[in-house]
Amino acid sequence: MAGKKPNVLFILTDDQGIWSMGCYGNSEIQTPNLDKLAKQGVRFDNFFCTSPVCSPARASLLTGKIPSQHGILDYLSGGNGGASQAAIEFLKDHRGYTDILAEEGYTCGLSGKWHLGDGGHPQKGFSFWYAHQKGGGPYYNAPMFRNGQKIEEKGYITDVITDEAISFIDREKNKEQPFYLSVHYTAPHSPWINCHPKKYTDLYEDCPFETCPQGEVHPWAKTEVIAGYQKPRESLIGYFAAVTAMDDNVGRILKKLEEENLMEDTLIIFSSDNGFNCGHHGIWGKGNGTFPLNMYDSSVKVPLIMCHKGHIPENHVCDEMHSGYDFMPTLLDYLGFKNDEADKLPGKSFLSALMGQEQKGEENSVVVFDEYGPVRMIRSRKYKLVHRYPFGPDEFYDLEVDPGEAYNGIEDESYQDVIRDMK
Repeated sequence: MAGKKPNVLFILTDDQGIWSMGCYGNSEIQTPNLDKLAKQGVRFDNFFCTSPVCSPARASLLTGKIPSQHGILDYLSGGNGGASQAAIEFLKDHRGYTDILAEEGYTCGLSGKWHLGDGGHPQKGFSFWYAHQKGGGPYYNAPMFRNGQKIEEKGYITDVITDEAISFIDREKNKEQPFYLSVHYTAPHSPWINCHPKKYTDLYEDCPFETCPQGEVHPWAKTEVIAGYQKPRESLIGYFAAVTAMDDNVGRILKKLEEENLMEDTLIIFSSDNGFNCGHHGIWGKGNGTFPLNMYDSSVKVPLIMCHKGHIPENHVCDEMHSGYDFMPTLLDYLGFKNDEADKLPGKSFLSALMGQEQKGEENSVVVFDEYGPVRMIRSRKYKLVHRYPFGPDEFYDLEVDPGEAYNGIEDESYQDVIRDMK
């Protein structure tokens, strides 16, 4: 890209299923700002996280590596530096795209969730750093790091993350070098009940929640840890309210960019770290909402919207399959930066798809991979194989005839050749 490089705004949510946005077909939830963003750019309908839990998926977005390469295999319950924890910089030996952006002159800022170790100190090329001490927690009195000091943030954390992001834009808006800003909301991660502003929960008091049917509980569900099983309606009100509150705050950031005439100078990206089930498949949770761990599409498929006014096609929907490990190559490709380690990464740039040039005729040859602990998934457009070792049965789904993943065909004789090839 010739001339001054664009600013980059990357908005990442936590535990947001692709089903929980209006632009992805949910008529019950209110996400007007994200729906507008989708109309102004490209919406990807088949984008997958690399692992259906937060820390591994986030590390893959940052490094372009699948979890077995970067070594973060589950959410990090320790090493984050909060409370009395030790601080471990888990990605110290792994190069992230923000390292490259910083080397190329970008000022990099983070506001919100980090959850990749040593949350008290800027790393990976970041200089502005307002980070969560853990991976999640209360929406009021949230444990945060400000200027390296541990604090309890009194305000509603979704609002405060936005406040800090806007202050970063104010600081950087008139500088000659471009900025990169990660806005990593904890929403809509639990808790959900009695912890979101009334103006948002009131929106859903009469909602029938037909988009989240509460059927029979999955036999593998970990029902003891999630309030959704005991109080599904109250939990749905809170989950939907958390999404709409986050959408309102996205609107605040977009308004700021418009007021500062930065829309044409800024690549805007929206996604989530992993999917989520709010009763889907009889589960409340993501990949670790069951044992054995699951790889349902509702756990591994995430929203992705990319918008750059005047540079990226508007109101376009891309149906190609891509993964979180493709994100780093694509972003660097868009910005015109080289990565010396590109040949060691599993992903590839989908810049052509972003620019509206889908690769027709290759739909059936593309696969995506997911990892979570001892579980592996390979998914093509037509089929999905989940291979578990040592826990639990393997699963095979014919997604053309069974998009809801209801029939496990692992023992079906008619699929054995396909299963063998996928293994």
